[in-house]
Amino acid sequence: LNFLTFQGFAQYSVLFYGYYNNQRTIGWLKFRMPLSYFLVGVGSIGYSFMIVTRTMAKNANDDGGGDDTSFNFSWKMFTSWDYLIGNPETADNKFASITTSFKEAIVEEQESRKEENIHLTRFLRVLANFLALCTLAGSGYLIFFVVRRSQQFALEGLENYGWWERNEVNTVMSLLGMFCPTLFDVISSLENYHPRIALRWQLGRIFALFLGNLYTFIIALMDEINLKARYLLSFTMFDLEEEKIVKYNMTIWEASLYNGTIPENSTAPPIQVDPADVPRGPCWETMVGQEFVRLTVSDMMTTYITILIGDFLRAVFVRFFNYCWCWDLEYGFPSYSEFDISGNVLGLIFNQGMIWMGSFYAPCLPAINVFRLHTSMYLQCWAVMCCNVPQERVFKASRSNNFYMAMLLFILFLSTLPAVYTIVSIPPSFDCGPFSGKTRMYEVISETLEHDFPSWFGKVFGYASNPGLILPFILLMVLSLYYLNATSKSYKEANLELKKKLQ
Repeated sequence: LNFLTFQGFAQYSVLFYGYYNNQRTIGWLKFRMPLSYFLVGVGSIGYSFMIVTRTMAKNANDDGGGDDTSFNFSWKMFTSWDYLIGNPETADNKFASITTSFKEAIVEEQESRKEENIHLTRFLRVLANFLALCTLAGSGYLIFFVVRRSQQFALEGLENYGWWERNEVNTVMSLLGMFCPTLFDVISSLENYHPRIALRWQLGRIFALFLGNLYTFIIALMDEINLKARYLLSFTMFDLEEEKIVKYNMTIWEASLYNGTIPENSTAPPIQVDPADVPRGPCWETMVGQEFVRLTVSDMMTTYITILIGDFLRAVFVRFFNYCWCWDLEYGFPSYSEFDISGNVLGLIFNQGMIWMGSFYAPCLPAINVFRLHTSMYLQCWAVMCCNVPQERVFKASRSNNFYMAMLLFILFLSTLPAVYTIVSIPPSFDCGPFSGKTRMYEVISETLEHDFPSWFGKVFGYASNPGLILPFILLMVLSLYYLNATSKSYKEANLELKKKLQ
C-alpha cells in the first residue's frame, strides 16, 4: 500500500524533492547539488520551449505558400503516386494514403455545398455551448469538493481511512477525463458544424476540461499547503522560531540515539540514521510531487482499464454475440470502437503538461512517464490492430501542421506558471530538499555568484538582470517578431499572386 500511495520509504527516495541534500558541494568532485537541481529544472523547461518553437517553425516552412484548391482532384489523380516505390508494403500504404486524401477532398466539397436552416442551427449551437459550460463548471466544482474532503482526511490522518479516501482525488480526475469527452461528443452532434470545425470545438472543450481540472487541482494543493501550515501553528504552539525549535528537537533526538563515554572537549562520531526515521517538518514540495506521481499512475491505470474494457471486451461482445442478437451489432449499437486519433493526441499533450508541471517536485517523474508511454504505446497498437476500426467520417483534421503543436506550446506555457510561482514567491521547506535554509529557491544563483565567481562577474550579472534593461529587450523582441510576421505574410501573398499569373 505504501508503494501504491508513495508513502513510507518511497517518500524519502530519489523519486521526490525531499531526498536531495542542501550542501553546496558534495564529494571530492565538489558537485553542486542545489545549483544543479535548479539549473536542470529551469533548463529542461527552456529546452522544451526551444524544441516546440523550432518544430513549429519547421512545420510553417513545410506548409508552403498557402492552399491552392484549383483543380484539386486532377492534381491528386495525376501527381499523387510515387513511382520510385519498390516495396509492396510501402505501395499498399501509399495507396491507402491516396484513398484517404480523396475521401477528405470529397467531404470538403460536400460540406461547401451543404445548405442549412440558420435559425435552428444557431439555437442548437447556443444550447450545446450552454451544456458544455455546465459540464465544465460541474467538473471543476466536483474536483474542488473532493480536494476539500481530502484536506479534512489529511488533517485527521489518512491511516484512519481506506483506499478510496486516500486516492479519491486522482480517481475522480481520471473518471472525469474518461467520461466527459464522450459527453462533449454527444453535445457536439447538435451543432452541425463542418467536421474539421467540430473537431476543433471538441478538442477545445476537452482541453478546457483537462486544463481547468489540473489548475483546480493545483490551487487546491496550494490551499492544502497553507492549511497544514496553519494547523501546525495552532496545535504545536510554533512561533516565528519554528525552524530553530524543530532543529533543536532533532538534535536532542539524535543525541538520544548515541550511548557511550567520551572524553571532555571531543567530537562525537556522526550518527547513522535512516532518512525515513528522522522527524521532519511539513515538506510541501514532496507532498506536491507525490500528488503528481499518484495522478500519473492513476491516469496510466485508467488508460489500461479503458482499453481492456472499452475496446477489447466490447470487441469480444460484438464479435461473438452478433450471430444471436436481434440486430447487427457490428454496424449498429454498440459496434466496434473507433480509434480517436485527435483525442489520443490531446491526451498525450495533457499528460506531457502534467509531467512538465510536476517534474520539479518529483525528478524521476519523467522516467515514470517514459515507462507509461512505452507500455501504453504497445497496448494501443494491439488494440488498434485487434479491436478498433477507423473513424466513419473521414476529413482533413487541420490545414496546418502546427495545430497540435500550438496546443502543446500553450499548455507548456501554462504548466510552467505554477513552478515559476513556487520558485519566486513561496519559501522552500526548511528541513528538506536542496534549497532548505534559503528564503527563496532562486537565491542559489546569487549564492553561487558570490562564492564561485569573481566580484566583477556578479556586478555584471546584476546589471544585466536589471528590469530597466530587460523590459526594453523584451519590447525589441516583440517588435522583431511583428516585423518578421508581416514580412512572412507579404511573401506568402506574393507567392499566391505568382501562382495566379502562372495559371
